[in-house]
Amino acid sequence: MSSTARGARARARTEITAAIKEEARRQLAVEGAAKLSLRAVARELGMASSALYRYFPSRDDLLTALIIDAYDSLGAAAEAAHDAAAGAGPVRRWTAVCEGVRGWALARPHEYALIYGSPVPGYTAPRSTVPPASRVALVLIGILRDAHRDHGLAGPPLPADLRPEAVRMAADFAPDLPPAAAVAMVAAWAQLFGLVGFELFGQFNRVVEDRETFFRHAAGQLARTVGLVPPQQDGADRGEADRGRASQATGTGGDGSSSGA
Repeated sequence: MSSTARGARARARTEITAAIKEEARRQLAVEGAAKLSLRAVARELGMASSALYRYFPSRDDLLTALIIDAYDSLGAAAEAAHDAAAGAGPVRRWTAVCEGVRGWALARPHEYALIYGSPVPGYTAPRSTVPPASRVALVLIGILRDAHRDHGLAGPPLPADLRPEAVRMAADFAPDLPPAAAVAMVAAWAQLFGLVGFELFGQFNRVVEDRETFFRHAAGQLARTVGLVPPQQDGADRGEADRGRASQATGTGGDGSSSGA
């Protein structure tokens, strides 16, 4: 087979794969992930089911492809938001990433529901979904890493009974951060997606009206819980930052307890 023919076949396969996934996303919006059907996708595209199976051997293979695409798209949005705030302080970069996540979710609610909504019965995500799923967290960890290197993190002390788990967390995904920062990061990451999910799935109805302003404030509060400090601090903030840096240097909290730093 000539290289020209191989190239044409590769392009055709890419185009058909994209069409299958686009139709599957349309069905997600209408029926939800639990009712995704390869036969229904094939029917809408005018394909024989046997032909579609050459691209995706099972429903789970198609779901995995959609999940990876969604995570990668969300990760790209978070990275773009971070790049747009390059040169700003850590709090601004943090809130920009959080706002990027929210903006992506509001624009793609059905894809967000696929990756952060109810689990699909009978489906178990393979390990190939882990790197794409980690992209948002890695951007946020990078902000913490920069802040820790530049001026330290002013996080709260680490309870002694949590220290073993905190050390494990830090070793697993943030070995260059204090264990206390790893714990705070995981909690903030979960709260970020909780805020987005509450807004997207209607839990804020009749509770929060100005959701954009509310979210921006909440994202800023999350930045404080992980120990980020605005460049222009008031006196109280400067004292908190100084205590945080001293705690990390000595391995104790302001009250003498272990900080995990």
